[in-house]
Amino acid sequence: MTMFNNSFQKYLYENSLFLQNIDGFIFASIVLVFVSSTFMSSDVIGFLALITFFLTVLKYFFTPDKKIPLNNSDLSLIAYFMLVVISLAGSSLFYLSLKGFFKTFTYLSFYVSVLRYFSTNKGKIPYIFGVIGLCAGFEAIIGFMQNFAHVSEISTWQDVSNLNAEQVMTRVYGSLKPLNPNLLGGYFVSAIPALYGLSAYLFVDKKYNFSLMALVLALISTVTLFLTGCRGSYIGMFVIVAGIFAVSAKYLWKNYKKIYLSFTAFVFAVFTAALLTVSSLRARFLSIFAMRQDSSNSFRFNVYHSSLEMFKDNWLLGIGVGNMNFREIYGLYMKTGFDALSAYNIFLEIAVESGIFALIAYLGYLITLIKNSVKFIIKSDDVKSVIIVSTALLSVLAVSIHGFVDTVFFRPQIQFVFWTMAAVLRCNSDEKLCKSNNSLSQ
Repeated sequence: MTMFNNSFQKYLYENSLFLQNIDGFIFASIVLVFVSSTFMSSDVIGFLALITFFLTVLKYFFTPDKKIPLNNSDLSLIAYFMLVVISLAGSSLFYLSLKGFFKTFTYLSFYVSVLRYFSTNKGKIPYIFGVIGLCAGFEAIIGFMQNFAHVSEISTWQDVSNLNAEQVMTRVYGSLKPLNPNLLGGYFVSAIPALYGLSAYLFVDKKYNFSLMALVLALISTVTLFLTGCRGSYIGMFVIVAGIFAVSAKYLWKNYKKIYLSFTAFVFAVFTAALLTVSSLRARFLSIFAMRQDSSNSFRFNVYHSSLEMFKDNWLLGIGVGNMNFREIYGLYMKTGFDALSAYNIFLEIAVESGIFALIAYLGYLITLIKNSVKFIIKSDDVKSVIIVSTALLSVLAVSIHGFVDTVFFRPQIQFVFWTMAAVLRCNSDEKLCKSNNSLSQ
């Protein structure tokens, strides 16, 4: 029977131009997901991601393709998904939770699709970084223009009760749907590492003009990130900058110690000067430490308290995945006047929605992925591969740290970048996967 299936599979592959070029269609669909994220609705973006998954399934069944060996991170992710399914089955708001489950399925199926694509097309990773970087650059330019146009707020995005007029920031939001500066800030946190990483990759590849273009877009995107006024993204950007210096020290510390320290001091001086001279940025940054004195901070503290109470009452299986049922059940726990769509902390959100064991499984996946990636960066002598893995790692780390104070993580624009970066890390963390015959230099 197996021999018959293999013969039939080979026959189909040899007689179908579509199947012989299916990798090209998968690549195009991945690109469309990222491009559509800049201006289309969540439903359209999700539909395109499902097309990617459908093409991947076709490739799996009808083309000769190698299997991906499972490692510990895969087992943790599978356990997480199964616990989400169990949480769905036990949810008191099954139909509302079902919609949230479909979103989770879409995100994870996209991850599987991208991972399988990279497993046989590792040389395409820099091109995907390029697409993500160009999309981020596009949003940065829009945001930059919005700042000079002094766009008005669509909703109450900052507490101005204790601010002078010159301290009120024009918070830019780009073109991402729904229009929200926190979403744009979170998107930059996930995508900016692709620009810095691509600049370094092209520099090593001696494509200096393209490297400079990527660096310019990276710097514009970084400036626009601060113009969003998203304080969580400020923290995420700090993680990115710290990570860049940590990785670059591997190559610069030994032979270029003085230059390295001088550049580090220069970056710190620029950041300090910006805080001292731009009053609106300074006020926004310092509000991070205002605790209950800032209404946004106070709101989050109230949400954290109510969400913890929800978790205590549903610690085993959670309430079911999805923000719709979260909002319904949150109404039983919230303080008057403090309605919320989510827990404003992705780890607390996972615990509330799917229970303690789902949180443990997700953390197991994340920690294993990060640990394997750090090991690779330390041990590898392949500069290009280190740049690629470092880029993806900084994106995953920054998004996760940002996720401690916000839940824009669950928006598709950020989810698809996050899971793509996770697939890059997974692709490079297993020696059995992505062998040297499928190297980045191809």
